[in-house]
Amino acid sequence: MPGTLLTDSTLPTIDFANFGDGTSEEALEIGQKFFAACRDVGFAYLINTGIPQEKVDEMFTWCEKTHWVASYSSRFFKLPLEVKMKAPHPPEGWKHRGYSGIGVEQVSQMVFDPTELAAIRTKSPDFKESFDIGTSSPSPSPSSSGTIPENIWIPDSDLPGFKAYCTEFYNVCKSFEMLKLLPALAIGLEYHSKGENQLRLLHYPEAEAEVFESGKKGRIGAHTDFSTGTLLFQDDCGGLVVESPHQPGVFIPAPPVHGAIVFKIGDFLMRWSNDTLKSTLYRVRAPPRKDGDSGITRERFSIPYFISANKEMIIDCLPGCFGPDRPKKYEPIGAG
Repeated sequence: MPGTLLTDSTLPTIDFANFGDGTSEEALEIGQKFFAACRDVGFAYLINTGIPQEKVDEMFTWCEKTHWVASYSSRFFKLPLEVKMKAPHPPEGWKHRGYSGIGVEQVSQMVFDPTELAAIRTKSPDFKESFDIGTSSPSPSPSSSGTIPENIWIPDSDLPGFKAYCTEFYNVCKSFEMLKLLPALAIGLEYHSKGENQLRLLHYPEAEAEVFESGKKGRIGAHTDFSTGTLLFQDDCGGLVVESPHQPGVFIPAPPVHGAIVFKIGDFLMRWSNDTLKSTLYRVRAPPRKDGDSGITRERFSIPYFISANKEMIIDCLPGCFGPDRPKKYEPIGAG
């Protein structure tokens, strides 16, 4: 679904500077603006979140030519393949842990038939590689997807400090999620207490522009996320585009803004809110050619943090999202 691309971004910006503990009138106003952005667009830039900029800068460090390079992420992906494969992604798709190589994954949108999925995989696999981690204290309680998987790491001797830094950054994101983001949307913290989330390091390698323009390769196709929501940190390469809330099939850019985090609503929260909040399609495209370039697209790094509810929780429609004139669209369901 390539769609049409507009040149101007119209994503709202939500400033958490005065959110505090979430009890003030200013915090209520911030929450109302955030709710409206999630209802009307499904995406927003978040600023002054309290996530230390130096922590983000350790992932996205300024370097020559004002390019951001994900320092730990970049160093990991520059390791030899045989080293990265010391932490292989399990064969089960739902176990979001460890390393997946270039072309191994292919994103699809609401396709579940094995024959259709096999056909999609043969067309243009996603030209990216990834490394996933989750909570460092996986829950032993079973869910419909089995137990929460343990993290899979390369030996610390292969990249000293990598495990410790990724774990710390995961916890920083978790703190913002629980102290500000979920309270701002008035979503029950008890549903997300176990931190069954996913931090993903993504690398889109450089390649000849022609392979993207011809459709031989793709960075990542149009899709939504399954989760409650996603925090996305991106480098300065660009390429993230979001479906317009007013023009289906038309995509608008969400360019990187230093100091801002992109947030998006996931399918889970859209269902939970009785479709009040919007899970919006997005994709990553290769950057367009520029005059005088070499015909090689730049590599891109991004770091999404996927927020998920505790798998054993039963999810029913959120209060305020249904009533006599607005019946519930969905039956209660287990979060797993």
